[in-house]
Amino acid sequence: MDDKMPARRRTSDLTSGPIPRTLLLFALPVLGSNVLQSLNGSINAVWVGRFLGEAALTATSNANLVLFLILGVGIGMAATILVAQSVGARDLPEARRIVGTSATFFFLVSVVFAVCGWIWVDTILNALGTPADALPLARSYLRIIFLAVPMMNLLSFVMTVLRGAGDSRTPFLFMALAVVLDVILNPLLILGIGPFPELGIAGSATSTLIGQTVSVLAILIVLYARKHPLRLAGANLALLRPDPALLRIVVFKGVPMGLQMIVVSSAALTVMGMVNAYGSQVAAAYGIAAQLWTYIQMPALAIGAAVSSMAAQNVGAGRWDRIGRIAASGVGFNLVLTGVLVALLFVFDRAVLSLFLSSDSAAIDIATHINKVASWSFILFGITIVLFATVRATGAVMPPLIILVISVLLVRTSFAYFFRSAIGEEALWWSFPAGSITSLVLATAYYRFGRWRSVHMIESRPAAGEPPDTGLGVPRQRAHLSPETPTG
Repeated sequence: MDDKMPARRRTSDLTSGPIPRTLLLFALPVLGSNVLQSLNGSINAVWVGRFLGEAALTATSNANLVLFLILGVGIGMAATILVAQSVGARDLPEARRIVGTSATFFFLVSVVFAVCGWIWVDTILNALGTPADALPLARSYLRIIFLAVPMMNLLSFVMTVLRGAGDSRTPFLFMALAVVLDVILNPLLILGIGPFPELGIAGSATSTLIGQTVSVLAILIVLYARKHPLRLAGANLALLRPDPALLRIVVFKGVPMGLQMIVVSSAALTVMGMVNAYGSQVAAAYGIAAQLWTYIQMPALAIGAAVSSMAAQNVGAGRWDRIGRIAASGVGFNLVLTGVLVALLFVFDRAVLSLFLSSDSAAIDIATHINKVASWSFILFGITIVLFATVRATGAVMPPLIILVISVLLVRTSFAYFFRSAIGEEALWWSFPAGSITSLVLATAYYRFGRWRSVHMIESRPAAGEPPDTGLGVPRQRAHLSPETPTG
């Protein structure tokens, strides 16, 4: 049977049907995965904060920022766009080539990160200005987390590729498995309950390692048992050897997307370094506030991921008539969902914060103030995320990176640094609205007036004399890719 013809039946089609309903149904499992991930981090923070104290909580906050930086590698995101465009064009052999090349390279990069992180863990934590009382705890925690990085990245890669193929339900189920294992094992390994050893803060990291490893092995077993069309088996295992030409395309587009995450992470690390200068109490308050912000941002991130996959499939299918409506639906959902969460946080923030810290801790007052100053700005940043997801679906990746460099790395960190002399630590909290307003203005201007619509896409039928396009702006002949299947 021809690989291209049954693509609609064997992968989920995002190129037809009512856009708001299709987008929402696709986004809900992504949102569920994000909820589980954030809930996992928050519950682990409760265990650490309650059992081991504020210094240990500060240690995990610093370590988790480093982890977010490492997980920001963009190869997976670039592969997802290419896979989605290939699925939209009904070209499954091309999608498998992308999966094979990307998976091998992505895993090897993860191993390099893990090894380098293990070796230079003290240098990393010192560069953050981690408080002295939290440094030994952060070191113990982060070293085990580095061991988990390859499996965490592999699980993330498999889930994003499945979403590119239109399946958001399977990633949700296996994220749930990883979270359940992590949450259950966390207190057992921290306190040494029953047959488990007492590992302290290292137990929290070990539970993460176990949960991620079991989940990624389980999802691979299930995909092969179901004979998923994007699995690599038999002769297709040769596709795990990276194709240099295809790898150049993936890296060329993936690096700017990865740098976008690194820019956000770097800004967060810079602000954390400034926060640490005010001591463990303020650092703990900021760390907990940041935990709550992950929940606020979840709808926008989920909608952005759904918009990216849906728009990319429509780009591959040549359905440009749907792209603008996909973006508009994403912005609308973000305004409603993120706005509701911000309102709830304004009302119930003190009650939620008391879960992490004792009720008489001064850090609760600090964290409450931080939320009131900064949390509303994530509504604006959510719109930016949706607009970025739309333009990235065509392969336009440099303008979003430049916008983030300006708004997040320059405006936010500069505001926090230079205004400290005038308004003290308030500058740290107000830097978030300053960055979000800047990014929204610039992103809206690029979406409205930029040339992202002219970036090459997978065309269902190339014009006479024009080579089929790879989906990210490099014609197949010029990229020296195998002409194994046409894209029409």
